[in-house]
Amino acid sequence: MNLKLQHILRAPIQPKCASMALLFLRLVVGIAFIYHGWGKIQNPFGWMPAGAPVPGFFQGLAAFAEFGGGIALVLGLLTHIASIGLAITMLVATYMHAFVLHDPFVNMTGGSSFEPALGYFAIACLFFVVGPGGYSLDHKIFGDRPAK
Repeated sequence: MNLKLQHILRAPIQPKCASMALLFLRLVVGIAFIYHGWGKIQNPFGWMPAGAPVPGFFQGLAAFAEFGGGIALVLGLLTHIASIGLAITMLVATYMHAFVLHDPFVNMTGGSSFEPALGYFAIACLFFVVGPGGYSLDHKIFGDRPAK
């Protein structure tokens, strides 16, 4: 294999580039969670329709996870903790859409599906594993985590 091509294929992502990408992802996903959580936080224990299989307490947890977790992602503050709440919330949402509502993975007619919840679950897991990046309050306050 050509040495230059081999170098391109193996080149690690530079920390600044990775931090910029994580910042961009945090901002986009965080703002989306704030937007989705805002309506729920207005009526945190009853935002689902009457007769929904999710008790009000868990609706409140989901509302707080989405709204508060979105703010945490935007700021890059307590990202690992926020990621846990968001991941659990999105895992439950995925389960509800896939197995209770029987929505498809992707609805080609524009209806409800479990693709967005599963995608947000994956992103929350990414932030739990990778962290918020260098451009975050977590990095500023707590510094770097030692590599294992």
